[in-house]
Amino acid sequence: VQLQASGGGLVQAGGSLRLSCAASGGTLSSMGWFRQAPGKEREFVGVISWSGGDITNYLDSVKGRFTISRDNAKNMMYLQMNSLKPEDTAVYYCVADRWVRLSSSPDYWRYWGQGTLVTVSS
Repeated sequence: VQLQASGGGLVQAGGSLRLSCAASGGTLSSMGWFRQAPGKEREFVGVISWSGGDITNYLDSVKGRFTISRDNAKNMMYLQMNSLKPEDTAVYYCVADRWVRLSSSPDYWRYWGQGTLVTVSS
């Protein structure tokens, strides 16, 4: 499975960005996003899993601001980020797995894409 993340960039605080992740090469049941800020550990952002219906799980600090969605026909996942804050600045990584995953631990996610940098200026 290959994952290709895109959509990062520079935005002012309060602004919005939409990240995309294109998946290819296999059947997936879950996709999500992690992020890593400079000097910090990798952090769970959110996940969507679709076995019998979409289930999402988010980091508390992004709830109400970030939304994960997917387009199965295009094998795409999106992260809509609104009301961005400087503390959201990080490299964002797309993840995926063949199994149903809602885990916030990076250890449980098999497939990782390259990161896309999001910079939020104050």
